[in-house]
Amino acid sequence: MKVAIVQFKPRKGCYTENLAAATQAFAQMGAQGLPDLVVLPEAALTGYFLEGAVYELAQSAQHCARDLAAAWRQANGAAPVELVCGFYENDAGTYYNSALYLTIEPDAYRIVHVHRKLFLPTYGVFDEDRFLSRGRRVAAFETPFGRAAILLCEDLWHSIVPTMAALKGARLLIVPSAAPGRGIDASCAGELTSVTRWRELLSLTAGEHGVFIIYAGLVGFEGGKGFTGSSSVVDPHGVALVRADALDACIVRAQLDLREIDAARANLPLLGDLNAVLCDLFLDDELPLPHCRCDASSR
Repeated sequence: MKVAIVQFKPRKGCYTENLAAATQAFAQMGAQGLPDLVVLPEAALTGYFLEGAVYELAQSAQHCARDLAAAWRQANGAAPVELVCGFYENDAGTYYNSALYLTIEPDAYRIVHVHRKLFLPTYGVFDEDRFLSRGRRVAAFETPFGRAAILLCEDLWHSIVPTMAALKGARLLIVPSAAPGRGIDASCAGELTSVTRWRELLSLTAGEHGVFIIYAGLVGFEGGKGFTGSSSVVDPHGVALVRADALDACIVRAQLDLREIDAARANLPLLGDLNAVLCDLFLDDELPLPHCRCDASSR
């Protein structure tokens, strides 16, 4: 499976210009052979820090899918591709920070899944919850490469979310992100603390659940706040196959051997162990959960 991450530098508030820049990035891919899957970051086509302008720039999922399919075909003709892109979604007047998974075929395109961000950061430089509604579930869905799930940025930081995705059968986690840089990590030659934390988080999550993680980071500056890129692909053993730097727009490529998922899970069967005890864990009446019954025969 061949993957290309477009580490994207959008112009804030300029949907048409950003779509044209994405088209140019798609066209560059042909020189080295077209990928099977292309991933763009969170809010790639508008920029991230929109505040109230999100209501003017948000698009329906169908509108965004149509534009992305047209951009891909303009760049690469009838070549098929699977494509993931983060966008601000307007669903009949309700607004979300979303990402769509799109299948583009020679004569058609189809939205396979839309993920709506669960955790809307509203602290420090973040203000998402003031302007957006949150998603309410994480789903695993079928792709040509096996079951996958999309998590948006902070979703990955709450360990229960990738765990739920893996329990639902996801073997591939796709993580579009717009992560501003924060802090200096003196132990890593002055690397940004946020970059260090993301690298550790991706490695630990992939290794615990035996999944590939494709992380696509935004770059550039908006209102003096800089995004840290660092797009990467991490294998099911927790090893980074490729990693971009934190500053520049670029295309990051990797080739995934999906058989490594089974090998990693056989070597470290943590997900299987969790499946075995999951029902007992959720029967714990000290957890702040709605009352539910669990059929003991399913254990």
